[in-house]
Amino acid sequence: MLFHPSKNPVELRVIHLNKNQEQRRQDLMEATQGKAALKQLKKRMAKKAKQALKDKAKGKNKGNQVFVLDFDGDIKATAVKHLREEISTLISTANEGDEVVVRLESPGGLVHGYGLAAAQLARLKDAGIKLTVCVDKVAASGGYMMACVADNIVAAPFAVIGSIGVVSQLPNFHKWLKNHDVDYEMFTAGDHKRTVTVFGENDDEDRAKYQEELEQTHELFKHFVNTYRPTLDLEKVATGEHWYGEDALQLNLVDKLQTSDSYLLELMDNSEIYALHSRQKPTLAEKLGLSQAAEATLSTVADKLPDALMRFDFNSRLNILK
Repeated sequence: MLFHPSKNPVELRVIHLNKNQEQRRQDLMEATQGKAALKQLKKRMAKKAKQALKDKAKGKNKGNQVFVLDFDGDIKATAVKHLREEISTLISTANEGDEVVVRLESPGGLVHGYGLAAAQLARLKDAGIKLTVCVDKVAASGGYMMACVADNIVAAPFAVIGSIGVVSQLPNFHKWLKNHDVDYEMFTAGDHKRTVTVFGENDDEDRAKYQEELEQTHELFKHFVNTYRPTLDLEKVATGEHWYGEDALQLNLVDKLQTSDSYLLELMDNSEIYALHSRQKPTLAEKLGLSQAAEATLSTVADKLPDALMRFDFNSRLNILK
């Protein structure tokens, strides 16, 4: 991370989407219409590029740039690790009039993880950079918490949108432990250090406190959404339900129905578009494939462990869970 040194630093790859698209166009034209047609196309492109440079010199065309980020969210929002790097880089380099497009896919997850991811997107807004979020498949729960920060939300017609709600569920093994004569003891300091537990016996007071905490989290979620989309009717949309794109548009959860591909193609007419992809630099062992080999070896050894050792391992993990 930018301000947190790492043994495996992050590397950033930048892809000029305009050039990629133009190269594909040329390849298709050459294959279908021949080299003569391709030559004429290149002449038109050169003339257009020359005119664009003249317009830019005269101030007619500011040459705004668009930067594309991808966020593929899991339950822990682990992609925020790279998102924060990309946003920090953009804030220090983007110019007035530039736009950031985030292609967002997430069914939601942990509150604190997605709270941080949404706060990272808010940094772009605070820096005065236009932010658009495109949702092709799903932006629910924590995913919508992120999306609502944007100036514009563009969703595909059948994208899943919404689910402004909070859910928590856990098993309870108290009866099972009791039936097997296993005692469970827990020691806390503070009236509400623990409410409901996995192994202890839960009472109505524990459940009521836990429900109260969920309601508080829901209120924070609604307040956050209302801050960035004040025209939403929260009584109607903050029920934990989700909607498909067309219904979401009518409810003002999104601003436009369109795929991310179509949206970016429109922007290409007047903007240079760059996709940013960051990743953790592979270690030498990973480059040589040693980590995969070690993992395969450990898996083979584990399959051959005697039953007694496996039972010991289960008991150890049970103690950790306590």
